[in-house]
Amino acid sequence: MTIRPRTLSLRLAGAAMMVATAASVASVPAPLMAQDNAAEARLKKVEAEVRALQRKVFPGGDGKFFEPQITPGTQTPATAGTTSPAPSTTAVTDILIRIDALENQLQTMTARAEEQANAIAQLSGRLAALEAAASAPAGTLAPAGALPQPALGVPAASVPASQIPAPRPAASVPAVSTAPAPVVSAPSAARLAAVQAIAKPQTADAADDEYSYGFRLWNAGFYPEARQQLTRYVEQYPNHSRISFGRNLLGRAFLDDNMPEDAARWFLKNYQANKAGDRAPDSLLYLGASMVAMKDTKRACIALAEFAETYPLIASGRLASDYQATRAKVKCN
Repeated sequence: MTIRPRTLSLRLAGAAMMVATAASVASVPAPLMAQDNAAEARLKKVEAEVRALQRKVFPGGDGKFFEPQITPGTQTPATAGTTSPAPSTTAVTDILIRIDALENQLQTMTARAEEQANAIAQLSGRLAALEAAASAPAGTLAPAGALPQPALGVPAASVPASQIPAPRPAASVPAVSTAPAPVVSAPSAARLAAVQAIAKPQTADAADDEYSYGFRLWNAGFYPEARQQLTRYVEQYPNHSRISFGRNLLGRAFLDDNMPEDAARWFLKNYQANKAGDRAPDSLLYLGASMVAMKDTKRACIALAEFAETYPLIASGRLASDYQATRAKVKCN
């Protein structure tokens, strides 16, 4: 095929234009690429400045742009399925542990206080029994309240035998105006002064004051006055928290004054009124002691056996010595 010169020149011109066009197209992205590189450099510079700022604001942090959630010195919370070590003791835990320890110490101190109060009560009973035995006429049986042999002397506030009340009526509950009447009618000046020297408590609990005053009179050996005071207490406050103490102590005021028959009535009443009362075990034991003093062996054995069966822990604990001493005075089948 023969190519004409004009045609050839046109083709060469077209090729040259295509080459020029390609060269111009290839040269266009160069500024754009330069802009992209500049933007990337600026972005890296900003990131570096932010990191520098973060190091100033959050020294020691290991995050890039935000405050790290885990700072030095804090513990990472345990995730599910992992076993975390036992947490350290906090202030609240220390307080709870100390409160538990204080409660345990308080329970121990309360138990010791109750034991000491019981020991004092037993010692007072023995002292009162010795006093009654010393003031009773010859040939009179010693009161059953004197279980073990006392080792103390007779206090000055003894009740003379001449002031023991006259025979009582056969009523089940003694009245205030019967038993203590002879003593109240003509007390000696020394006895009146001694009774007045015993202060009556004055607290917000009037019922407890009445009982406490009766206890003080009984503890001082003023049995007739104690009976009058305790009778007033049990009649006026039959639902008081210390009513079991009051009825039992009223029986003791009779028993320690060598009046086991009247004492037995109060002991039986206190035991039957509430067998779970604070002094129901004591009343049942002293009921047996009253029967021993009255030489009623059968009923004494019944009371002692019921005491050992109903209150086995007390019979072998708090009242063990009194029970054994009373049990030794009578022969039961």
